Amino acid sequence: MAAAHRANQANPAIPANLTGRANPAAPPWRAILAGFCATLVGLGLARFGYTPLLPAIIDAHWFSASAATYLGAANLVGYLLGALLGGPMSARWPVRSVLRAMMLATAASLLACAWPVDFAWFFGWRVVSGSAGGALMVLAAPTVLAHVTPQQRGLASGMVFAGIGLGIAASGTLVPLLLRQGLAATWIGLAVLALVLTAVAWHGWPAAAPVAPGSHAAHAAHAASARPPVATGRLRALTLSYALNAVCLVPHMIFLVDFVARGLGQGLAVGAQYWVVFGLGAIVGPVLSGYLADRVGFGAALRIAFAVQALALALPAFGVIGHGGLIVSSVVIGAFTPGIVPLVLGRVQELLAHHPSLQKAAWSQATTGFAVLQASAAYGMSWLLGHSGGNYALLFSLGGGAVVLALLTDLVAGRLHTVK
Repeated sequence: MAAAHRANQANPAIPANLTGRANPAAPPWRAILAGFCATLVGLGLARFGYTPLLPAIIDAHWFSASAATYLGAANLVGYLLGALLGGPMSARWPVRSVLRAMMLATAASLLACAWPVDFAWFFGWRVVSGSAGGALMVLAAPTVLAHVTPQQRGLASGMVFAGIGLGIAASGTLVPLLLRQGLAATWIGLAVLALVLTAVAWHGWPAAAPVAPGSHAAHAAHAASARPPVATGRLRALTLSYALNAVCLVPHMIFLVDFVARGLGQGLAVGAQYWVVFGLGAIVGPVLSGYLADRVGFGAALRIAFAVQALALALPAFGVIGHGGLIVSSVVIGAFTPGIVPLVLGRVQELLAHHPSLQKAAWSQATTGFAVLQASAAYGMSWLLGHSGGNYALLFSLGGGAVVLALLTDLVAGRLHTVK
């Protein structure tokens, strides 16, 4: 046991309690539902609920336009912290206790935002919500999938990440309704919904399974030598491509409603409708991504995803922003906002199929890279929007360029390495 503990400290990205057989007290469907609720709360509501609120926050003079966009990016900074700390927390405490705490922290952060005391207060709570979301992203799916039979993991993964899309659609539907009661009431309403979902998930998380003594020590001892050189090169390219894909999501993820409401002058109600369209795409995205990967393989599915996203970003970047063009762009980027996640997770598992002990660490590294560029892009684009006189097309162009680079990185890596 001491050896196992030392190994976990050496590699905290690999939680010791995510392996083993399913807990008979928690049927797989309950674990899947818990994971679904976690992504819905941690990302669907806490992160994406802010996008339809952005114009209202500015119009209510809670914060200036530039400050409000920086507050949206604060959540992404927290997401990076959560992605880094999720593994160490699960190594120190039972993973289901960490998951419950993160969902409660998300609800608390939403409630705290109902009172805009000052910029620092609001910024701090947005970081808290992002940190909780990052930890939930790193831990929820592996926790659930470790207790699901291999034959069910594809569907289970899609269902877990579909929570993000439902949260987006729900926020786009609920926020305009709640705003009739006031901005503070909207934040309170989102907090109550997060608490309800936390209660639904509470008893669904699987208990920690027994771990064979010394098993993690052996994994840690051989981690560096066990990874084949080919997989190492492809994993680095995959991590870079995934991080670049994060940049391409930022313009829609943070600025879509504001772009429609203020940039196009169509108002908050119309902007919220596009956000619902974005959310509907996000609901079906993970399931369709999994279906595509089953048919053509994860590597080919990723390349298709990069190419389709580039085309979708080209529409607003080059001024093709009629009703139909903007709907297509919103649906496609909405679908791949959560839909890219199971593709990358599946690709990691595919590249390390013969080294399962390395998969969780590789996934944690990919998630961290994604979070770094996402937060950087959010702050950079917020600065550019303020200093370019509201040039939204520039943001979409940068996003499109990033995903083209992601595709080129993957293609070059494919030519340099042959997966055995």
